[in-house]
Amino acid sequence: MVFAFAVSAACCLGFGFVLQQNAAQRAPMSDFLSLRLLLDLVRMPRWLAGIGLMVCGMVLGAIALGGGEVSLVEPLLATNLLFAMALSRWQTGQPLGASGWGGLWLLAGGVATFIVAGRPHGGDTVTDPLQHWLIIGVMVGAALLLAAASKRVRMSVEAAMLAVAAGLLYGVQDALTRVTGERWGHGGLPAVVTSWQPYGVLVIGITALVLVQSAFETAPLRMSLPALTAAQPLAGIVCGVGFLGDKLRMTPGALAWEAAGLAAIVVGIVLIGRHPAMPSGMTEADRIRDLQPH
Repeated sequence: MVFAFAVSAACCLGFGFVLQQNAAQRAPMSDFLSLRLLLDLVRMPRWLAGIGLMVCGMVLGAIALGGGEVSLVEPLLATNLLFAMALSRWQTGQPLGASGWGGLWLLAGGVATFIVAGRPHGGDTVTDPLQHWLIIGVMVGAALLLAAASKRVRMSVEAAMLAVAAGLLYGVQDALTRVTGERWGHGGLPAVVTSWQPYGVLVIGITALVLVQSAFETAPLRMSLPALTAAQPLAGIVCGVGFLGDKLRMTPGALAWEAAGLAAIVVGIVLIGRHPAMPSGMTEADRIRDLQPH
């Protein structure tokens, strides 16, 4: 059931990301990296549909995280790019070709290789709060530094940097969602509302949402979604192993296959994300013309 929920979550996320980018590319650039961007987007039915799918994906992902390790669920969630590619290909009519099929098999094979070689399983949660805050602080700090530095580069690189930042935050959010679910199971609602993790999930989720919508706004989906999809599972695995007690096989052979699987996931994500079937977005002239009154 963990596999079923995780893949269903990936499907909803992939479809939702495409619809969100379709809408975000039409938002005014004056809203860049601002909460006003969300207020403008909420008036667009396509964006609301994309957010609805994303929320469904997050709920399904939370259920999967409640029954399985973060190190197992995160690679499965990375397959959202396959579903994004399917919807984009249907929209554009673009054939997959060698790069599309190659990326598909690398992503799927990488996920399978990592899971089979690593055999993620649960262990004792790390109780040292310093280790919790150190890992979370590094992830959140790196995301904020990327967001700040993105303003000094060209728009295509800016979108990728913002997407990586959002992916790091989503990985941390997934780990905190797992902790929140465990607290619910042990102490019910009182244990949840008296802990900081659910509030951290909310703040990190809103921040990541602003970052990813800004990335979708500034450049084509192929410039942002691969970076987002690659960063999230890597951050989630670091959190899972770092403070949630997830265990992976640590023999030299297993580590080599795990590294190869993660590398294949990243390469497959890049190949799929840069495929011509992915929405190319609007040119600046298209954006100006679309925003002019008719």
